[in-house]
Amino acid sequence: SLSYDAPEGEPALRMALQGYLRRARGLVCSADQIVVVQGSQQAIDLCARVLVDPGETVLMEEPCYLMARRVFEAQGACLQEMAVDEQGLDTSALAGRQARLAYVTPSHQFPLGGVLPIGRRQQLLAWARATGAWILEDDYDGEFRYGLRPIDALQSIDEVGCVIHVGTFSKALSPQMRMGYLVLPPSLVPVFREARRLADRHAPRLDQLVLAALIEDGSYERHVRAARRRNEGRRAALLQALERHLPGAVQAEGSASGLHVVAWVPAVHQRDEIALVRLARERGVGVRPISPLYAAGDAHRRQSCAGLVLGYASLQPQAIEQGVRRLAGVVRDGQKKGGAFEAPPCRR
Repeated sequence: SLSYDAPEGEPALRMALQGYLRRARGLVCSADQIVVVQGSQQAIDLCARVLVDPGETVLMEEPCYLMARRVFEAQGACLQEMAVDEQGLDTSALAGRQARLAYVTPSHQFPLGGVLPIGRRQQLLAWARATGAWILEDDYDGEFRYGLRPIDALQSIDEVGCVIHVGTFSKALSPQMRMGYLVLPPSLVPVFREARRLADRHAPRLDQLVLAALIEDGSYERHVRAARRRNEGRRAALLQALERHLPGAVQAEGSASGLHVVAWVPAVHQRDEIALVRLARERGVGVRPISPLYAAGDAHRRQSCAGLVLGYASLQPQAIEQGVRRLAGVVRDGQKKGGAFEAPPCRR
């Protein structure tokens, strides 16, 4: 076929996705509710363009995925930060708030890793139902939960059609594919199909058909299970290396699922976080600072020390061991100098 295809994606892929999402994530939907997009970033961008007018309020987790925040800022939305704790979004703060949309990561809060419990999920849905708001559920790595069955998506308990579920193949396969999907409430399907057509027509047909075949014959789910086992081993290697080379010097958070860990470093003050990251990179260790993920600075931050986002999905255990050993050397050197890295411990 050399002609344009339907903007919502190949029927074969949407049918395969319907079955997979029901089995793996507990989603209840028809194939018609699925729109195939070029990664979760395009999905978020479409939601911002279709649902949010300039000046309307969007609730964002604090901290949150920076690229999502940038999308809503570019749309001219008025962003309001919502605090998170070890269980994810603090839904008690929703009372009295009005918003057009809430962006959330309930299955694995990014970046701190909390999993939103059922009581808070119900409270979030009740708020959306009462205020007429949409909930954008970014399920960016929901397949990767260790030791327990992956938790069902928020959409699976949405009885009124206010949740827009976003998924991606970037974590399980590759971001090079640029393949993701939206699971939409029926009322939004027509307008999102047209918005998809206006954005870039449709995703590549051949890629969609190959992915559909992998899902239909079970290859994709076998691959996900194998990837989960590999990443569980990498996670264990990272936690063990932190304990071995930085004993008592870091506090790991959000390690029960996903593909990264947040490491708080009590010996390094928050103001020296960027310097710590720069010195680590000079020694060949790729870590990211957590501070840019906080839009409101210290307002919702529970720690006064440096925080690092440590990804491990593409690394072998030997490389993880070597990287943590080098990172430990950077922290020790900073402490020995008695200068920039000398600081009070994290506050809890």
